[in-house]
Amino acid sequence: EYNATIEFYWAPLLVESNSDDPVNHRVAERTVRVHAIEKHAKYWTDADILVFNTFLWWRRRAMNVLWGSFEDPNGVMKRVEMVRVYEMALRTWSDWLEVHINRNKTNLFFVSISPTHQKAHEWGGARGDNCYKESDKIREEGYWGNGSNPSMMRVVENVIEDLNGRGLKVELLNITQLSEYRKEGHPSIYRKQWDPLTQQQLSNPKTYADCIHWCLPGVPDVWNELLYAYILHPSLTF
Repeated sequence: EYNATIEFYWAPLLVESNSDDPVNHRVAERTVRVHAIEKHAKYWTDADILVFNTFLWWRRRAMNVLWGSFEDPNGVMKRVEMVRVYEMALRTWSDWLEVHINRNKTNLFFVSISPTHQKAHEWGGARGDNCYKESDKIREEGYWGNGSNPSMMRVVENVIEDLNGRGLKVELLNITQLSEYRKEGHPSIYRKQWDPLTQQQLSNPKTYADCIHWCLPGVPDVWNELLYAYILHPSLTF
């Protein structure tokens, strides 16, 4: 009706990685080629609106960084600490945008951290509990859980600020704080289970409650309303 196409492109780490297959991406050790992005980015060049985000899959102490291709036996592999490896990838992303994006056509957005609610004691619940059976939001103003990483958010802010200084506007869609309050917004035990649940899990539902992803409809609807407002009123400050 509107001659519009909406696409979801699977690139969970933005740069090339061993988790790029949208089905078979569960790996024990995550490896990224922090300077290789063209495999994914070649599909982004002609869009009117691009909305990026990458965070959850980086949540680990360190990650393998590969210089060379995955097929190259002479490639160099090094273990790099977080947050440095995250910044390396985002710098590759920003450099690609600066060169390839049509500033007169494409509107760019980056969505901030999507928080998790896996530790109930952080909001005053019992230690060992999570979002299971939660039915109300967190009412502590300014609440911030350990599932969100301020240092990673600062990396995003710095990279975007640098891009803006180079004449490429990227709007940061900050959904982190407003989503932190919504501990009851996760699918909990009602998510799709990829593996059959054990009897031990079934006897203790909180052990398989999903407190990372979000119910649809729900919290992500608010994110989309904010995005919609930015798209319709790009000159306004929200």
